[in-house]
Amino acid sequence: MIRWDWIGRNLDDIAESLAEHLTLTVIAVLVGFALSFAASLLIHRRRWLYAPFTSVSGFLYTIPSLALFAFLVPFTGLSLLTAEIGLVSYTLLILIRNTVAGLDGVPAEVREAADGMGYSRSQRLWRVELPLALPVIVAGLRIATVTTIGLVMVTALIGQGGLGQLMLRGFNRQFPTMIYVGFVLSVALAVIADAALLLAQRALTPWSRGGVR
Repeated sequence: MIRWDWIGRNLDDIAESLAEHLTLTVIAVLVGFALSFAASLLIHRRRWLYAPFTSVSGFLYTIPSLALFAFLVPFTGLSLLTAEIGLVSYTLLILIRNTVAGLDGVPAEVREAADGMGYSRSQRLWRVELPLALPVIVAGLRIATVTTIGLVMVTALIGQGGLGQLMLRGFNRQFPTMIYVGFVLSVALAVIADAALLLAQRALTPWSRGGVR
């Protein structure tokens, strides 16, 4: 049974948990994207780097979240840094694969046309290849963002977690209202974030409408 009166009295605490959850997610996705984007550009120029980068990021992705956080705690403590190292690690494989796939998907004739127009390699990358790859890149961002929102819940076990902390307190107190509020808000956050990224993609790439979903 949901205690609506408790929700009304604790809106500030709920909003604080939601803000913390969003902050953890945004930091992880932005840092993960920055690292993955740099790695993908290196791979684009040095194709032999694809296997090492995806092997390392794939290994990190396969480590269970609890095991990874337990491994990090002795080095970085029960801290935001521990949470973010783990969260960023789980974004890398998705983002590297999608960014590389997006760049690989640019038709060869488009590259040839850009070369024929006198574009340098860097100009071709930034003005032609990346805009055309953007739908696939954003698709990876959507997956990474929704996945991270779910994984942030686990960081409650190391003192972080945002809405995960709210749910953990609910379990400890055997108070279902806190659990339901944390669950519903985390799902809503994932849906809103996914929709926002999709709208951003459509606004930036009007030519691709009807493509990536």
